Amino acid sequence: MSMNTVPLRQVPGDSLVHRLWAGSKLLVVLALSLMTWVLPSWPALAVVAVVVVVTAVTAGIPLGAIPRPPWWFWGLIVAGGALNMTFGADALIIYLRAVTLGLVLLASSILVIWTTPMAEIAPAIATLMRPLRVLRLPVDEWAVAIALCLRGLPLLIEELRMLRAAHRLRPSAPARSGHPAAEMGVVDMITAAMSSALRRSSEMAEAITARGGTGRLTAYPSRPGRIDAVVLGIVGAACIVAIVLTIVL
Repeated sequence: MSMNTVPLRQVPGDSLVHRLWAGSKLLVVLALSLMTWVLPSWPALAVVAVVVVVTAVTAGIPLGAIPRPPWWFWGLIVAGGALNMTFGADALIIYLRAVTLGLVLLASSILVIWTTPMAEIAPAIATLMRPLRVLRLPVDEWAVAIALCLRGLPLLIEELRMLRAAHRLRPSAPARSGHPAAEMGVVDMITAAMSSALRRSSEMAEAITARGGTGRLTAYPSRPGRIDAVVLGIVGAACIVAIVLTIVL
């Protein structure tokens, strides 16, 4: 089965990236996002792109796992570039920089999902947000909510694909035949998707309750190691180099 049929799932492996603490990966994505948000320059974007490519190669991500957006996705990007070109070369450069920023940050986020078990996300988030416990904030509940959203997104995508496939298999009929099955519209698709999502959420809630509740999701032991400190140091040095190049150039 092609990896494109199961997007946003962990790619099996035992690489250095897979063995990193989930919190370290989240910190790397946060640092790269903040750097490119504050300094959205080409050197900064190049550093992020290099980090993404090196991480993917190190993790052994197969080419089949790379998503293939539909033609209209690239068509919209080209149309946006053509529209900005009418306002001058500066507008086009800013637009291309914004598109590149979005793509590289999306790729870095997907890499975290590809190389991290979902069971490690909630404990890592809870550990990173531990200082907020001083303010009596519901850290564990936030971590569980984020982890469940990440876990449920692939399920939702699969359900939408199944609904789309079922809609395509419906027998064709004249537009005014009056048969409800031949006139299924967008509203019906949305209703079916909501019904499927509610069913999936009910099943997930029952499974969590049977396994001891949401507290067990954040009780998993999760701590960084020496290799995490080395990786964070390398990424920090790369960010500093990108900032210096941005200032110099």
